[in-house]
This record gives sequence, C-alpha cells and structure tokens, in this order.
Amino acid sequence: MSDNRLSVFKTYKLYVGGKFPRSESGRVYEVTDSKGKWLANAPQSSRKDARDAVGAARKAFGGWSGATAYNRGQILYRVAEMLEGRREQFVREVAEAEGLSKSKAAAVVDAAVDRWVWYAGWTDKIAQVVGGANPVAGPFFNLSTPEPTGVVTVLAPQESSFLGLVSVIAPVIAAGNTVVVVASAKAPLPALSLGEVLATSDLPGGVVNVLSGKTAEIAAPLAAHQDVNGIDLTGADADLAKELEIAAADNLKRVSRPPVSRRHPEKEAQSAAHPQAVESDWTADPGTHRLTAFLETKTVWHPTGALGASGSSY
Repeated sequence: MSDNRLSVFKTYKLYVGGKFPRSESGRVYEVTDSKGKWLANAPQSSRKDARDAVGAARKAFGGWSGATAYNRGQILYRVAEMLEGRREQFVREVAEAEGLSKSKAAAVVDAAVDRWVWYAGWTDKIAQVVGGANPVAGPFFNLSTPEPTGVVTVLAPQESSFLGLVSVIAPVIAAGNTVVVVASAKAPLPALSLGEVLATSDLPGGVVNVLSGKTAEIAAPLAAHQDVNGIDLTGADADLAKELEIAAADNLKRVSRPPVSRRHPEKEAQSAAHPQAVESDWTADPGTHRLTAFLETKTVWHPTGALGASGSSY
C-alpha cells in the first residue's frame, strides 16, 4: 500500500429529523483545539435550519411521548451501548475540544456513558416519584401523573462539550420530550458525532436534533418559535439568557436555568464582573431536577364511595 495516500478528513453535518443535512445556508466555520490547531469545519446553522429542526421534533413528539416509559429506557440504554462502542473516537474529540489529557478525556467520556445509562434507568421510575394519589376532603379521589412538556430547545454547555451535553439532553428525552439542541459554539464536534450515534441506535428520527453554529444566532428564532414549548438556557450567557426569556414569554414557554446550588462558588465573583454562563459541576450527582424541569402534571378526579345502578362502585 502506498504511503502517499491522502488523508480522508471527516465532514461534520447537522443532525435533523434523523438525517444529516448541511447547513441550509451552506456556511461553515473553523473549529480549533485549545492551542489553535484546526480540527474541522462545522456547519453554521441558519434560522431555516432551526425551523426545520423544530418541525422534525414536533413530528416525532407524538410517537416518542406515546411510547411506554420502559421502551424509552431500553432505547436510551441502546444509545449508551453505541457510545461505548465508539469510546475512542469520543475520547479523542473531547481531548481536543477541551484541552484535556487522554486519561482525563477518557474519564469524561466514561462518565457521560454512565450518565446516559443512569437516565435510561429513570424513564419508568420518575412517574412514581413525582406522581401519585392526593388527599381530598370529600367523596372523591384524584391521581396526578407527569406528562412531557413537548418540544424543548436545549442550549448545550459551552465548556463541557460531552458530559455536559449528555447531562442536558438525556433527561429531557427520558421524560418523553423531543429536543432541538444547540451545540457548544467553540466545541461542537462531540455533539455532531453524537448525532451519528443516535442515527444508528433505536432512537426515532426527530427525537433529538443537533445544530451547530453561533449560539445567539440560532437560539433567538428558537426562543420565539410558537411550536417550541420549553427552553433550557444552560449554554447562554447572562445577556443572551435575558433576551431569550423575553422571547420565550410570548407563548409561555417553560424556561430552565442552571440551579444556583450547582454553580462553582469561586466563579460567582468572576461571573458578576464578566456576565457569562456559569458552568455546573457536571461530575456531581445529577439528581432528578432535570428530569422534572420539562414535565407537566395532569390530575384526574374520580368520585368514590357511591354505587351505580349495577351495584359497582365508580
């Protein structure tokens, strides 16, 4: 075999509706590592790409939210299996994206796979935690059950390109929502590679849609989109978050912010002087707050203690 063969560079594409389109505008931008070395050209999504992603997520919502919780858990576990099989690729991409040594990047990837498994196990348990029978003063009983909010826009963490990414996507889809995720602007490659994993797993197309590009440019039309039901502002800085909250209010979207208790205390003073997104400690116990952030509660009332004509209670 000749030693003069040309290298085959990977072409990164968006992941929308189970397919891999290039950006509608045809734009790309250079992605570099922590030392400024060129890694790849990533698609720079447009407003049209954002609208297409919302359409795909809405189309997939009925089937995904209607699936049994057990089935969703099985599918999420299958995604973890696929991630494990491509572990070395993600170790390399995370190391380049975040400037980590190979051993530290491997620990991050392992934690991300484990987190995906963790959320897979919660799909058929969260209803028991947040739902149940309620005490009623009268001849009635009622049951409260959680239901998914709908289509959710997720702004992925800017600094944690993979563990943080998984930590914000997995709980939202585990709860039965569909997602349009805006990848880290400076480190989008692990997110775009995740799209390839999702496409070869059992996850239906459109449940997760991955966009890359300038966060503010993509997030603005998503926050204002009337068919988006919720938005996670994790990857937005303070100024952008304020603008998006105002836009989201037009159709009463649910808005999720990084919990203060999970922030790094030593960064609070710095963030006050430089209002940028304060990253969560993604290695900490994730808890259930992200599972419940985009759940609605449905309560059904029934009369009790009365007998119908047949003599049976109703």
